[in-house]
Amino acid sequence: MLDLLTFMESLGRPSIALLGDFMLDRYVYGICERISQEAPVPVLKIVRREDRCGGAASVAADILALGAGVSCFGIVGADAAGEDLLRLLGSQGGETSSLVRLPGRPTTTKERLVGLAQHRHQQQMMRVDDEIADGVDRAILASLRSAIRGRLSGCKALAIEDYDKGVICPTMTPQIIADARAAGVPILVDPARIDDYSRYRGCTLLTPNRQEAQTAAGVEIVDERSLELCAERIIDAAQSEGVLITLDKEGSYLKRRGQAGQRFCAQARRVYEISGAGDVVLAMLCVALAGGADWDTAAALGNVAGGLEVERFGAVPIKREEILERLAFEKRQQHGKVVSLSTLMSEVKRLREAGKRIVWTNGCFDIMHAGHAQYLNFARRQGDALIVGVNSDASIRANKGEGRPIVGQEDRAEVLAALECVDYVVIFDDPTPLDMIRAICPDVLVKGADWKGAVVGQEEVEQAGGKVVLADILPNRSTTGIINRIVDLHKSGGPKARPHKSKKAEGGG
Repeated sequence: MLDLLTFMESLGRPSIALLGDFMLDRYVYGICERISQEAPVPVLKIVRREDRCGGAASVAADILALGAGVSCFGIVGADAAGEDLLRLLGSQGGETSSLVRLPGRPTTTKERLVGLAQHRHQQQMMRVDDEIADGVDRAILASLRSAIRGRLSGCKALAIEDYDKGVICPTMTPQIIADARAAGVPILVDPARIDDYSRYRGCTLLTPNRQEAQTAAGVEIVDERSLELCAERIIDAAQSEGVLITLDKEGSYLKRRGQAGQRFCAQARRVYEISGAGDVVLAMLCVALAGGADWDTAAALGNVAGGLEVERFGAVPIKREEILERLAFEKRQQHGKVVSLSTLMSEVKRLREAGKRIVWTNGCFDIMHAGHAQYLNFARRQGDALIVGVNSDASIRANKGEGRPIVGQEDRAEVLAALECVDYVVIFDDPTPLDMIRAICPDVLVKGADWKGAVVGQEEVEQAGGKVVLADILPNRSTTGIINRIVDLHKSGGPKARPHKSKKAEGGG
């Protein structure tokens, strides 16, 4: 498996063909404060309306948000909802010329009535569907097949999103899949909740959720053996190369034909709603495989994307930047922010290749205070990643004398690493960080305004095309001042302690 962060940072803009059931999701938000006098039902006072891409259109929006291109193939009604959906997809960069407009058949629309408590807490109260799910005329399907076949040479993957609304049928879909296989294009399918997967025969990978997999395989997933059996039956039924079963909070399970299955565990999430999770998993898998990832890498990235989606209300596209932020966070959580110079240099190389702006600052940071916090937040705002160089204990003693530091280097580094604004911490032994600054060659070097005219590394950074930024100092905040106040208190006998009370005197047991 590839390094997920490195892969996502180097990922280009692959083009994907998408066939499926395109829908419009409508949200009607309102305040629900009373019960109707006409019937025992809540009354919703509308405060706003919102349209989103639904069904296969949601997958298209996800693919676009992940930085890839998408050509859409399917049907919409020749109605106002269809116009709205085409406008939504077009505004996000989707190619929609092959979406067929059908008179007399409404655009599938799902309208959700959402109650708000105190204008914030969202709760879906009811959903109203407007649709015709009958099979689509064979001539229309043939035209879709012809249109897809004409685009396959420029696509790196074919995604099929099936909601069983008439577009994905048992006769034409296997032919479209065969066309893609002949063109060397992988076919990824998010199946409908049906018990016959023969309409997907010949596909590369299926992505059912737990309930869909159980329905298709006729197996209840209760343990590893039943999970494996379920996956094997699905692969056989669809004559596919593999299956990825999404398992909600348990992550996902990837099974390739003739190989052992593999679990991909999910990170702990605050699950708000699961709608849209399957769409974004399919989108991420397609974008990853189209970008050259192996199956394990694609499955792991799908896990990350699906986890981010369930934290949102409704189907909301997950942007590539959000994936990158999550991966960077998880990497720091796993390996820590306090790094050696060699590890830091590999991270600097990765960041620079991704076009990130690197910021450096340094100091003793002995006894942290509000001035430090303000200073470091300012430094982080100057770029995309903040590296903090910390004087070692020996370096501080050489500069400030034997009485310092008060706090050891490991503790100082860990306190800095706990700050959200800090991305990496590195400890240096030399009296100044000049050698480290030369090695890192930051885009921005930040120091306090009191260092004006004496910033170590300024010449080197500016010669390399970078810049030095001086930060204002918060008045009356310094480690030396804190130490002096402690010493003065000690000399005066220290602060007056409050008299100790026993638990019994305080009413305790």
